[in-house]
Amino acid sequence: MDATSFSQRVFDLAFSIPEGKVTTYGDLARAAGGGAQAARSITTILASHPNSTVIPFHRIVYADGKVWLPEPYAKKRRELYRKEGIIVDERGVILNFDDVRFDFSEM
Repeated sequence: MDATSFSQRVFDLAFSIPEGKVTTYGDLARAAGGGAQAARSITTILASHPNSTVIPFHRIVYADGKVWLPEPYAKKRRELYRKEGIIVDERGVILNFDDVRFDFSEM
């Protein structure tokens, strides 16, 4: 692992998630070189980015394929998922999770 900070690696990896794919907080943390508890820090790290409004937060989901649909972003996020071919049910679970889960080792 190079000397780049963990936070910078998280930023870079988050921006690398392709359209139509998702990753989990844990997958992102591990790909950035973090340990078992690092997944808990991903949202805080991404929110600290100087231009956090352009981070594709909708592409980072929970390990069980559940998505975060907070108000007032739920409608916009559902539209992004639909546009990207990610099928989310009414409970906020990705139905095609295995098909759309991004594997960082493919990079």
